[in-house]
Amino acid sequence: MISSGSEFRRGWRVLAASSLGVAFGASPIPYNSLGPFTLPIAEEFGWGRGDVQLAILWYTIAVVCVVPIVGALADRYGVRRLALLTLAAFGLGFAALALAPGVLVLFYAMWFLVGFVGGGSTPVTWTRAVNGWFVTNRGLALAITLLGTGITAAILPTLTIWLIEHFGWRLAFIGISLLPLAIALPIAIAWFRNAPDASAAAAQPGSGAARAPAHAHEPGVTLREALRNYRFWVLIVSILLVATGIGGTITNMVPLLQDRGFTAIEAGQTAGAIGISIIFGRVLAGFLMDRFWAPGVVFPMLVLPGIACLILMNHALAHGAALFAAVLVGFASGAETDLVAYLSARYFGLKHYGRIYGVQYAVFGFASGIAPALFGSVYDRTGSYDAILIAAAIAFGLGALLLLTMGRYPAFAPAAAPT
Repeated sequence: MISSGSEFRRGWRVLAASSLGVAFGASPIPYNSLGPFTLPIAEEFGWGRGDVQLAILWYTIAVVCVVPIVGALADRYGVRRLALLTLAAFGLGFAALALAPGVLVLFYAMWFLVGFVGGGSTPVTWTRAVNGWFVTNRGLALAITLLGTGITAAILPTLTIWLIEHFGWRLAFIGISLLPLAIALPIAIAWFRNAPDASAAAAQPGSGAARAPAHAHEPGVTLREALRNYRFWVLIVSILLVATGIGGTITNMVPLLQDRGFTAIEAGQTAGAIGISIIFGRVLAGFLMDRFWAPGVVFPMLVLPGIACLILMNHALAHGAALFAAVLVGFASGAETDLVAYLSARYFGLKHYGRIYGVQYAVFGFASGIAPALFGSVYDRTGSYDAILIAAAIAFGLGALLLLTMGRYPAFAPAAAPT
C-alpha cells in the first residue's frame, strides 16, 4: 500500500490543478458572483431580484442534464480531456454574458448555454481523478481539492463588486472569465492527469501506467445497485435540504446585507468571509473524515447555518453579527460539499463513481440552482427574507439528522480509512 507521504509526492500536481479547476470552474463562479450582479442588472433592465436570480436555475438545469453524462464518460475514457475542454468552454461562455440583452428569455437562454457547455468543469470531473490518486488520505485530498470553492467564495464577491463599480457589470463578466481561461486552464493543461490504474498504483506520475484511465479493477457498485440502496436516497434528500439552504443564503447574502444598511463593498467583504470559513470547514472535515465516521463528523457542522439564518433575521444587524453568520454558513458549506464526494466513494466505491456522484451532484446543483430564485422570489413577494430564512433553518436541521441514519461503511471501502 502506498504511504501517506508517497500519495502526496506523486499526486500533488494533480491535486493543485484540481483545486484550481474547482475554484474557477462551473460550480462556484456563477453562485458567488450572481449576488453582486443582481442589483445592477435588475436596475438597468427593470427586473425584480427573483427575475435575475432565476437565471441560476436555468444554468443549473443545464448542468444537471450534462453532469451525469460527463460522469459516465469520465468513468469510461478518463477525465483529463473532458475537464480541459469544458473548463475552456465555461470561461468563454461566461464572458459572453457581457452581451446579455434586456429580454428575460434570452438572458435565461444564455445562462443555460453556459451551464450546458461548461458543466463538465464541476467537481465531478476533478474529484474523479483525485479519488483515484489518493486512498489513505482521500478525505484530506478531497478537502484540498474542494478548497477551490472557498477560495472563490472569499475573493469573488468583492472582486465582482470592484469590477462593476470601475468598469460596469458587462465588462465585469469578461474580467471574471479570465479566472478559468488565464489561470486554471493553463495549469490544468500542464499538471492535470487521469487517475492511475488500480493495478499500477505504485507507478510514477510520469509513466504510461499512471496515466491510464482504466477503472475495471476498482471496487464498487453500479448505479442501478446504488439506486436500490436506502443510503443513496438518504444522501439525496439530505443534499436537497442542505444545499437549498446554503445556496440561497450565499447568493442572497450581498443584497440581504445591503437591505440591512451595509454598503456594497461592506456586504461583499462580509460575504467573502464565507469563503475563508469554507476553507477551514473543508480542511477540518476532510482531516476528521479520514479518522472517524463521516456523517457523525459533519452533523454538528451542518447545524451551524441554521443558527446563521436566525442571526440574519435581525433587521438591525451589526457588522460583527453579520460576519459571524457568514462564517457559520461557510463552515457548513465547506463540510457539506466535501461530504458528498467523500460518501459517494466510501459507500458506493469508485468503479462507477462518476455516474453515482454525477447523479448526486446533479441533485446538489438543482437545489443550489433553485434556491437563489426561491429566496429572491420570497423577498419580491413579502419585502423580506425572514420567512425563507426560517424555512432554511429547519431544512439544515433535518438534513443533518438524516445523515446519522447512513450506517457503517460497506466492506469494499478502503481498509486504510477506519470504519
